[in-house]
Amino acid sequence: MTGFTDVHDPVMIDRIVELLSPALQRPGAVYVDGTLGLAGHASAILAANPEARLVGIDRDPDAHEVARERLGALADRATLVQAVYDELPDVLTDLGIGRIDAILLDLGLSSLQIDRTERGFAYRVDAPLDMRMNPTQGSTAADVLNTYSAGELARILKWYGEERFADRIARAVVAAREDAPFDRSGRLVDVISSAIPAAARHTGGHPAKRTFQALRIEVNRELAALEGVLPAAVAALAVGGRFAVLSYHSLEDRLVKRTFAAGAADRAPRDLPVVPENLRAELRLLTRGAERPGAEETATNPRAASARLRVAERIREAS
Repeated sequence: MTGFTDVHDPVMIDRIVELLSPALQRPGAVYVDGTLGLAGHASAILAANPEARLVGIDRDPDAHEVARERLGALADRATLVQAVYDELPDVLTDLGIGRIDAILLDLGLSSLQIDRTERGFAYRVDAPLDMRMNPTQGSTAADVLNTYSAGELARILKWYGEERFADRIARAVVAAREDAPFDRSGRLVDVISSAIPAAARHTGGHPAKRTFQALRIEVNRELAALEGVLPAAVAALAVGGRFAVLSYHSLEDRLVKRTFAAGAADRAPRDLPVVPENLRAELRLLTRGAERPGAEETATNPRAASARLRVAERIREAS
């Protein structure tokens, strides 16, 4: 695994360093990267904040060796943990850390997962239908395709993939698996393409894109993990700590927006003349809505095109 060189630029790296660095100035400040990947963001943040130390979390065992190699000398200030980010409270407890000063979640797939075709995430190449971020645990995409009912498949395609032809694709999958179980992505792409009306195949990107997204989210329980980590991360932040999330589709961004908005709102009745201290907002929003990468970045790094960045700062303890 060492020597992995096909590394893509971390999304919105300069802006993330700018927004998180003010919280990482004190000696021993703790920065958590909940989606370490190949340590692109983590390396830049540690380099910009020489007093900070890193807790790098990633469920993918392949990522840890590459991340440590890329961190180089910065690895002396890093602790890497194999876990899912919604296990954050357990990770911090095990490390004896009470509060953290900054945390980043980059919810996109890492270059390692996308570019290693045998992992099955890419729909443009024929590969085993795996899609597990931790390839040693849990059900694969093939398991989902071969065991879910048509109704269950349609549900995840509609909800996680926002696929308007979900019912047609689900029925086509169930019919096709009667001939032989699904085990490779090329056959699935063919089935999806044949299920979608011809006029729709040439609009909105690759016809399999939304189905593959939905399967990936289902296999890795991504939205459930995000729902778990958002309140846990806010609770772990010290006053003055900052929380950044890069999301790549509307379902993720909606969860982040809702959590940040709730934390940034006073909880007192509207007609109360003075808001008691214990009912005041705990968060301050540092981005106006969701920030997007600029045209120059998306031109050089197409994977950044759908990114949305939200950042909040903790301004007081919970009541």
